[in-house]
Amino acid sequence: MKFIHTDLGQRKAGEIVEITLTSGANVRLMDSSNFSSYKNGRNHQYIGGLARRSPVRLQIPRSGHWHVAVDMQGLQGSTRASVRVLPGALPDIREVPLSSVPGLVRENVPPAVETGDQAYDVFISHASEDKDDIVRSLANALSTQNLKVWYDEFTLRIGDSLRQKIDKGLATSRVGLVVLSPAFISKGWTNYELDGIVTRSVSGEQILLPIWHNITKQQVMDFSPSLADKVARSTATHTVEEIAEEIAELIHGC
Repeated sequence: MKFIHTDLGQRKAGEIVEITLTSGANVRLMDSSNFSSYKNGRNHQYIGGLARRSPVRLQIPRSGHWHVAVDMQGLQGSTRASVRVLPGALPDIREVPLSSVPGLVRENVPPAVETGDQAYDVFISHASEDKDDIVRSLANALSTQNLKVWYDEFTLRIGDSLRQKIDKGLATSRVGLVVLSPAFISKGWTNYELDGIVTRSVSGEQILLPIWHNITKQQVMDFSPSLADKVARSTATHTVEEIAEEIAELIHGC
């Protein structure tokens, strides 16, 4: 029996083999043991079958030494074949876990000086336009994780009163969240003012975690390059519940 043979060598499970044919043919993907039986006319197992269209893509089921055989058994005419192993998918994207970021959580929060004030686990700065869309649900999700949340119903605007609120919230909170969105940026904060929030620290400890919402990295870079380099979470890849759970694990683990 005539056949076209391609020795694939050692391959990994999950790799895709692409066979291109000039006409219909029998295509078999086999490990070394079954290929030996095939060559000698014995019963064998294979992946594939009669291919009426080209190209044919077959997935290697387990790691090992693999072969491709193409023949015209039971068919008329002839065919030519080329075989290649398609590049595998890239590894899954793995974000840096928040627990690995040094100084993201403040160990010691200064005591409050005003009557009725208290220390908080999380402080949220945001644009009022994002309140219904994400911020309120994020605050609720954080509270559900048994975290004390500094969350005020205020409208972001340029002014000393806003800066005082942010300064106070960050000063009495272990983690500061800033929900970055087109609405937040459009409020008119300059890079200098926002960088002042981002770089605020106590004893050199960073306490800010940006939350990106409906915004691209390029938009963040155009607005504030220092923010684009910060470890962040995005609502494009995480739900508010996932963000809240990760922050809770970070704080409870300290």
